[in-house]
Amino acid sequence: MSTNPWVLSALYLFTINALEILLFMLDKRRARLGHWRISERTLLIVALVGGTPSAYWSRRLFRHKTRKQPFSTLLHVIALLQLSAVTAITWNALSGKYF
Repeated sequence: MSTNPWVLSALYLFTINALEILLFMLDKRRARLGHWRISERTLLIVALVGGTPSAYWSRRLFRHKTRKQPFSTLLHVIALLQLSAVTAITWNALSGKYF
């Protein structure tokens, strides 16, 4: 039984974005309680592997890490790199060129 790669991609993106929301929620809660925190590195790595949309959404929803530097700058860099990669892949696919 083979699964459609689009379905696998959608499932992966759903899962990684749900994880990012959970991590932001937990980090905000721990910050309020003065407990051990989730590292910014962890939050950025999850964004890098596909959780960028939920990282931006979670920042607004939980009002968390909105002015924190260099976190904000690094998140913007990750988003730009991902946008560039998606644009290049789409451009190549539409022009008939493949990697």
